[in-house]
Amino acid sequence: MTVESTAARTPRRSASTKSTAGKRTTAKKGTGATKGTEPELVQLLTPEGKRVKNAEYDKYVAGITPEELRGLYRDMVLTRRFDAEATSLQRQGELGLWASLLGQEAAQIGSGRALRDDDYVFPTYREHGVAWCRGVDPANLLGMFRGVNNGGWDPNGNNFHLYTIVIGSQTLHATGYAMGIAKDGADSAVIAYFGDGASSQGDVAESFTFSAVYNAPVVFFCQNNQWAISEPTEKQTRVPLYQRAQGFGFPGVRVDGNDVLACLAVTKWALERARLGEGPTLVEAYTYRMGAHTTSDDPTRYRGDEERLAWEAKDPILRLRRYLEASNHADEGFFAELDAESETLGKRVREAVRAMPDPDHFAIFENVYADGHALVDEERAQFAAYQASFSTESESGFAAGEGV
Repeated sequence: MTVESTAARTPRRSASTKSTAGKRTTAKKGTGATKGTEPELVQLLTPEGKRVKNAEYDKYVAGITPEELRGLYRDMVLTRRFDAEATSLQRQGELGLWASLLGQEAAQIGSGRALRDDDYVFPTYREHGVAWCRGVDPANLLGMFRGVNNGGWDPNGNNFHLYTIVIGSQTLHATGYAMGIAKDGADSAVIAYFGDGASSQGDVAESFTFSAVYNAPVVFFCQNNQWAISEPTEKQTRVPLYQRAQGFGFPGVRVDGNDVLACLAVTKWALERARLGEGPTLVEAYTYRMGAHTTSDDPTRYRGDEERLAWEAKDPILRLRRYLEASNHADEGFFAELDAESETLGKRVREAVRAMPDPDHFAIFENVYADGHALVDEERAQFAAYQASFSTESESGFAAGEGV
């Protein structure tokens, strides 16, 4: 038996008992902890809405105004309203699928508002809050989930790439784009979003390698929402995700993903590093997926209510509201106006989706091959027969009903 296989079979000890060469080591700021130390979490707002001082990251939000704070709150509230409306539309049969961001608003709005217009975003399929920050019309975004378009927006119009369904592949695109920026001598940066599950993909590891070797100006923003569908994070990795960056030669940091101020500050810091030519950064936003993985998932089958309730107490929107109220940065009039705006947004999205045409079920067979293919033709015929079977069954049922 090799040394490696023996190590793999050794039961994992808790962080409180683990040590390196008989001695604990202390991690440098921004690089993550080493063996034997507890993960550091950057937090500027507690769940109770109390401001926490941080010598390293306070400067990135030092000049934020009450108006900007209200803007962050507004972004999160409207994004959640849009997300809830999309979930409802899917349940009504208006959308084919929906991947909710419920609980991840702070991670997305905080990082999204840290970006400049000339920065470029490579999202997954859940970055609805970042899309909002980049100016993507929610109605256009939903066309993809209704099956009437392949994206619905021009990526060059707001430097926001189309949603990527293949897990982790967008990190390769982001790395290549960032390498191009460096070659052009521009001072813009790139951010790639992915989840804890995607961090296990080989594409992500390859992206880390290339970005480090070529010093690419890219921020890898990992939203660790604790679950890769039904697989918990502790079954995906032996160390905190942000520590993986060390092995590739660049810094990683874990931020409270339910703290919009902390996410804003840490992302600004990481983007600053990229612009200064200091290379990539891995940001792990430690958050929670409050809802299902998608509308085809049932999270009650693999996680309990206690876990969900514990995270609901850390709700990102409630946290910022408490801070706004305690600081007298917002009054009841502001919240009432926002409630009305939220309802208006929901109505607009609902009407826009219902006005969309029904999707062409056979469009999935187009553009697979330039000149067609016998196998695709065969699959199209099989699908046509499958679709026709529903109308046949409906007609048979109606006729049977008439004869009763």
